[in-house]
Amino acid sequence: MKFSLRYSEGRLFIVRLPEILAESPLLVPQQVAFLEAAIARLTQHKDAWVQVAIPERINYLRQCMKGVNEVAEAWAIAACKAKGIDPTSSLAGEEWTTGPLATLLNMRLLIKALEANGQPTPPSSSTRADGQVVAKIFPDNLPDRLLWLGFAGEVWIQPGEPATQGLIYRQKSDCGKVVLILGAGNVSAIAAMDTLYKLFAEDQVVLLKINPVNEYIGKFLEHAFQPLIADGFLEIVDGGAEVGQYLCQHPAIDTIHITGSHHTHDAIVWGNPSAQQQQRKASNRPLLTKPITSELGCVTPILVVPGKWSTSELKFQARQIASMVVHNASFNCVSAKVLVTAEGWHQRDEFLRLVQQELAKATPRQAYYPGAQQRYHSFLQHYPQAQVVGVDDTEVPWTIIPNVPPQPGEYALTTEAFCGVLAEVTLPANDAADFLTHAVEFANEMVWGNLSCVLLVDRKTQKQYSTALEQAIAALQYGAIGVNVWTGVIFLLAACTWGAFPGNSLQDVRSGRGVVHNTYLFDHPQKTVLRAPFQIPITPIWFADHKNLQQLARCYIRFLMTPNWGNFLAIAIAALSG
Repeated sequence: MKFSLRYSEGRLFIVRLPEILAESPLLVPQQVAFLEAAIARLTQHKDAWVQVAIPERINYLRQCMKGVNEVAEAWAIAACKAKGIDPTSSLAGEEWTTGPLATLLNMRLLIKALEANGQPTPPSSSTRADGQVVAKIFPDNLPDRLLWLGFAGEVWIQPGEPATQGLIYRQKSDCGKVVLILGAGNVSAIAAMDTLYKLFAEDQVVLLKINPVNEYIGKFLEHAFQPLIADGFLEIVDGGAEVGQYLCQHPAIDTIHITGSHHTHDAIVWGNPSAQQQQRKASNRPLLTKPITSELGCVTPILVVPGKWSTSELKFQARQIASMVVHNASFNCVSAKVLVTAEGWHQRDEFLRLVQQELAKATPRQAYYPGAQQRYHSFLQHYPQAQVVGVDDTEVPWTIIPNVPPQPGEYALTTEAFCGVLAEVTLPANDAADFLTHAVEFANEMVWGNLSCVLLVDRKTQKQYSTALEQAIAALQYGAIGVNVWTGVIFLLAACTWGAFPGNSLQDVRSGRGVVHNTYLFDHPQKTVLRAPFQIPITPIWFADHKNLQQLARCYIRFLMTPNWGNFLAIAIAALSG
C-alpha cells in the first residue's frame, strides 16, 4: 500500500495514495506543506469569490492591468533570454505580443464584458439557412476597425443552441469551486489567460501550476495578479510532474484545466500509457473522475485554394506560411504543419518554391522546448525525402517534407511535430470547388486534431466560388478557422473563442474539450472564424520578418493602458515601419 503526506493546521498526516499516484515519487514535507497551505486558502475563499460583485471584479482587472504593465518589460526580456532571442531586436516583439500584450488585451475585453453585466452585445448576428446562429464579434469599435482594416471575426454557436451569454452572471451560485490549471510551457500568456477565463467566465478560484519550461513567468504573474492573490482567489505554484499528479488527485480540487499534450491529458485521466490505460478507455473507467477541460494541440493544415494569384500575392502568402512555421520556433499548437495544394493548380510549383525561399530566409531559432530534437529526428526517419532549408547547423533547422501521401494514418498527418517541420500534401483537384470538397474531407478525416485550420483564397476566387467556400467553412470541424490569416491571431484576439471543435470524448480527446478567452461569454460556442484581406499592404504583426515588432507591441500596450488617439497614432506609425 502506498502512502503520502497531507499538511493541515500545522501537522503532517499520512494518507493512502490514489492509484494514479502509486508510482509517483513522494514530495518532500516542505513541498506538501506549501501546496496544502495554498489549497487551504483557496478553499476558504472559493464561496466568497462567487459573491464578488461586478464593480469589484472590474476593479480587480484594472489593478491587474497595472500590475502587468509594471512587469511587461522584465517579463518579455526573461522570455527572450529563455528562448535565445536578443531582447533588443525586433524579433523580441514576439514575446511582448504573446506575453503581456495578449494578457492586457484579454483583461481590457473582460472589463468591457463585465461593464455590460456579462452579456456584451455583438455588433451584429445572423442565422444561417440551417438555423445556426453566427455572431459577428470583431471588430466592435472604431480603433479596432482602423487597426484591423478588412478583418471580420465571427463566433458560430452550436447548432440548435441559443446565442446566450454570461451564464454565471445570470444564474449566480452560492457555492464556489477550486480549479487546478496546469499551465503551458510554450507561450507565456496562456497561463495568465486561462486563469482569467476560469475566474471571470466560470467563477472558479484558481490554483495555477506553472510549467517547468517557462517557470520564469511565475514571479511576473505573482506581481501582476497580486490583488487576486492577496484576497485568496488565486495561488501560483511551480514544480514538475509529481506536483501536478499530487494536485490532480487532491480532494479539494474540484475541476482541472490543462494546456499541453494529449499524452499528458490521457496520463492524468486514464493513467500512464499501458495496456491498462487502453482497457480503462474501452470500459470507460477513468482514474480521474473530476471535470477536466483542455487545449491539447493540433496538426494544423493550411488549405491553399487554387486561383490566379499575382506575383505580389504569391510572395505575400509565402511569407505568411513561413511565418506560421517559424513563429515561436514552431512550438505553437497552431504552427503550420501540413501545406495542402491542388494538383491541377498551375501556380503550385512556383508557390512551393517561394515558400521554400521564405523559410530559407527565416532567422534560425533555438529549439528550447524539451524533446524537439527527438521529435525532429523521428520525422527524418519516416521521411528520407525531407529537405532542410536555410541554415542547417542548428539543432532543429527549418525543414520541408515534400510529397507526403494523403492517406489515413500517415505519420506527418497524425503526429504533431512541435518543431520546425512543414509537410506538403497534394490533393487531386483542378478548380476551387473540387479542391474545397476534397480538402474539407481530408482535413476532417485524415489530419489529427480539431483546433486550428487555415484557408488561403484570393478575392476573385472568393467571389466566383462563394457558395462552395461558405459550405467548406461550415463543414470544417475546427474550433479556430482563419481565412487568409494565421489562427494564432485568433488566440491573440481574446474576443474570439479558443478551443477544439466540440464533441471530443475523454477516450479520444484530440485537441481537447471546452473553450477559453471568449470575452463575449457565449454559453454554447462552436467555433471562431476570422476573415482577413488576401493581401495586406503593411507587414502584419504575426509576420516573422516584421522590422519594428517590438516597438509596435510597446505602443499597443501603451494604448491598452491609456486608450487615446495619441497612443493610437503611435501604433499606426510603428505599424507602417514594419
